[in-house]
Amino acid sequence: MKSLDPLLTTPLRLGAMSLLIKMKTASFVRLKEELKATQGNLSVQLNKLKEAEYISIEKRFEGNYPLTEVKITQTGVKAFEAHVQNLKKYLHLE
Repeated sequence: MKSLDPLLTTPLRLGAMSLLIKMKTASFVRLKEELKATQGNLSVQLNKLKEAEYISIEKRFEGNYPLTEVKITQTGVKAFEAHVQNLKKYLHLE
């Protein structure tokens, strides 16, 4: 049995990846609201996912307002899918 991905065992990172699997892209504000996370904690956790190349983060301005957009990468999709499969095996669901 393969081990679970340690990057995806933290609730906030797993939650962010779960949302991004469904939405493909989301603003930082949307993730913060959906996950009920603090700005600092979410920022730290997203940076860990970015370092692993599971997500990309793009900062830009929309009008006069800053916008931080988070997108799941192909690497992130594969890692998430593998994590779910390993979790199912771990729980004897497959």
